[in-house]
Amino acid sequence: MLRSAIKKRTYEAIYRFLDKVSPVPYDCGALCGAACCGTSETEFTGDTGDMGIYLLPGEDAVHDRADDWLRWSEHDASEYDFPASWDGKVYFVKCKDAPRCPRDKRPIQCRTFPLEPHFTPEGELVMVRCDWDLPYSCPLIDGEAKLSPDFIKATGTAWKHLIRDPLIRDLVQYDSDKRREAGGEPEVIYRI
Repeated sequence: MLRSAIKKRTYEAIYRFLDKVSPVPYDCGALCGAACCGTSETEFTGDTGDMGIYLLPGEDAVHDRADDWLRWSEHDASEYDFPASWDGKVYFVKCKDAPRCPRDKRPIQCRTFPLEPHFTPEGELVMVRCDWDLPYSCPLIDGEAKLSPDFIKATGTAWKHLIRDPLIRDLVQYDSDKRREAGGEPEVIYRI
C-alpha cells in the first residue's frame, strides 16, 4: 500500500466539503444512464472489466472493505500507468450496484469529475475539464454543460489540499505532462 501524508480525518473533511456541491443542479446520470459508474446499459469491458476508479493514496482508510456496495482489487502500481514514485499497491474499486451507490461515499475523483487538477508549465495548479479518451459519452464533457461555480471553486480548493501529499502531487504532475504530450495545454476552467 502507498503511504499517504493525508490522514483519514482529512479525507473525511474533504468528502463533507464536496458533499455540499454538485457539478450541475440536476442528476447528470439521468442523461447518460450513469455511464461513468458502468451501469448494465453502459458497461465497459477491457483490461479492468466494468468501470471503476483508483483510490488516491490513503483514501482507502475512508472506506470499509466490509461495505457491500464496493468490489475491491489491489494492483501493483509499477504495472500500471502511475508515476515512478508510486511504489506499492493501489486500490481499484467498482460500485456493485451502480447507479445506486451511496453518494456520500463516492471517491474523490468521482466527486470532482468532470474537472481534473492540472499543473501549467509554470507550476500553477489549475482545474481543467477531463479530456481523456473515455469509453462512454459524458454530457458534462461532450455537451459542454455549464458547471456550477460553487462546484468549480470547491473542487479547486479540495485539490489544493490534496496535492500537499507528495504522491498525489506526483500524480497530478504526471497526468499534466501526459496531457501536454497528447495535445498541448488544455483550457483552464479555474485558477486556484
